Formats: sequence, structure tokens, C-alpha cells
Amino acid sequence: MVTLGKLRAGRLAAAWAALAVGAWAPAARAAAPVATIKVGFCSSSLTSGAAPFAIGTKFGWFAQEGLAVDMVPVPGSGDCVRNVATRELNYSLPSVEPLAIARAQGMRAKIYYTAYQGNIYSLAVPADSPIRKISDLKGKTIGVTAMSSGGVLMARAEAATAGLDPERDITIVVAGEAAKVAALVRNKQVDALSLFDTQYALVENAGIAIRQLENQGVSRYPSNGFLALEDTLKGRRQEAVGLGRGYAKGTVFALANPEAAVRILYEVYPQTRPTGKDEATAIRDDTKVLLARSDKWTLEKWGIKRWGENSVANYAAYVDFMLKWGIIKQKVEASDLVTNELIDEINQFDANAIAAQAKAYKPSR
Repeated sequence: MVTLGKLRAGRLAAAWAALAVGAWAPAARAAAPVATIKVGFCSSSLTSGAAPFAIGTKFGWFAQEGLAVDMVPVPGSGDCVRNVATRELNYSLPSVEPLAIARAQGMRAKIYYTAYQGNIYSLAVPADSPIRKISDLKGKTIGVTAMSSGGVLMARAEAATAGLDPERDITIVVAGEAAKVAALVRNKQVDALSLFDTQYALVENAGIAIRQLENQGVSRYPSNGFLALEDTLKGRRQEAVGLGRGYAKGTVFALANPEAAVRILYEVYPQTRPTGKDEATAIRDDTKVLLARSDKWTLEKWGIKRWGENSVANYAAYVDFMLKWGIIKQKVEASDLVTNELIDEINQFDANAIAAQAKAYKPSR
């Protein structure tokens, strides 16, 4: 599996080390040996959605926890779950649907930090498409990023809610990501898309106007979160907490200063900087991509009070939806999918101080 290289935590964090250990740590902790952990990012490439990881790296927040995070692009959430099941990865950031399927088959793993409190997937069509509602998709072709993507499960479920047979009435094909998707839409090789929010923003950046189709309220359900095997959470608890806390700090920063978050993303992961665009255009376009995700990071909108909190009630409602519309075939308890055991410890940091730091941040020139 291809990785994106070890994170440059030491050099990038040096200028902020004193501040990070003081103002933004719950208490000064002795420097720990840095251990590299691989984290599955459930997309074939990194997007602005990875900004919290970049920010946590730049300011030494992962290093402060004794960690260096190596982001591993994985085609879809299904693969992210499988890679955790086989222990190829200790952690990944998948949507919950493939976990619910795997849990019913005996996988003992849980989401311990909900990163996206609202669902990132939806069905959409080109803005000028004659398709107006999901039932109009009968006989149509729907593009997804990968067959292991949560978009496949979502497309089938949404088709079922509209009275269609998801096995016969729609055709699901791999459209890829961003520019490739835009080309297929432009050439009318796909009629609709079942992608996630940041991909839609990238498609629009490529010049294709998109119109969302009304769904059955799927947007209110939780989406992706940090997944680990139960024995990993037990045996490597502090590592899991450190990963969650560093990510939470990065999320707070990104929400407070989205443009700075994109600049830091480019700095830490240079391969994410678009080619063929001047800097101002690139920053503008990728800030739009980040903002497409940012409302799912927030707390109040989703009835959440702590960063990463897993709302058992929200997950239980989603389980009922998944069971009703055939995403899962067997009932699974929400409490078997998520745990809040680590959330209090993850939230031991000053979010207001980090937000203030973000608002005062000036990029180096």
C-alpha cells in the first residue's frame, strides 16, 4: 500500500514547541519518544479534509503525544475497515456503514472519535440535468469514487427509499475522483454521482455545477470516525487518545481559520497543492473544499458538546435507517459500534486558546 511519507513533526513544530506545551496542553508532559502510526484516510488522495492532521503536525501536537502520523490514502471506507480488521492499519477514518456490516460478521472494533458528526455522502446530478428526484434515477448510471466507497451503500439505500430496486434499477460505476469525475460528467458518461462533500467541491472547482437531490434526511446521521480494534483501544489507549486529541486541536484551528488551514495543508503535504493554478486561486478553491466539510466538524449543530463525542442516539437512529433500507442485513447495537470511553481524556485541552491562535496566525512568506 502506498503511503504519503512520514510526517515532518520535529522540524515543522520547532517554532511553536514552547507555546504548544504550555498554552495548548492540559498539562506539561515530559517529551516522549516519537512513534510513527499509520492512519487510513479513506480516499485515494488527500484533500482539504486532511487539514486537521496537517495542523496537528505543524504545531507539534501529535509529537507532544509521542506520535508521528503517517497518512495512508485508501480507496474507500470498506477498505479502511478491512485494513483495520487485518491489522495492516491500527487506525483508519471510515464511514460507519461498512463497520456495521463487519461488526455483524464478528469484527470487534469501534469508532472511538466521531470526526464528521453529519453524513458526508449524498446523491447529486449536473445542475442542468432533467433528473429532479431520486426516483428519476431508474435506468441511470451513478458514479462513485470506488466500489469500496460508502457512496455505493448510500446510492443503493437512497434508491430503495425512492421505491427503486437497487440491484436492477440503477447501475453503479467507478468514476474516480475530482478531475476524472468532472470529465465523465461533462461527457455524459454518468448520469448522477454518489460522492462525499469534499469531492463535490472539487468537481465544482473543475467547472461542473452540481445539484444535490433531496434525500431521506441522511445528512443528519453520523459519518466517519476514528476506528480501531477493541484490543488496540485497550492495549494502546494513550496512543489512541493522542491521535484523537491532536486531530481535535487541528479541527478547532481549521474551523477558526480555514484559509490558514489550507496553507498549512500545502506546507505539510506538498502533494495536495493543485498544479496549474496560481497560489491565490488554489487557496480560494481549496478553502471552498474545506468549508464543504467544516459544518460536519462542528458541535452544537449536531447536539454534541465534546470534540469527537459519539452520539449513541444518533448512531442508533442511523442503524435503524440502514436496516430498513438494506445497507445492513442484520441488526447491530449502536453501543457495539462506538465508545465514548476516551472522549473525556481527548478533550483535555484549551479549545479557546487554539481558536485564538488560529485567528492570530500569519503565514510565513
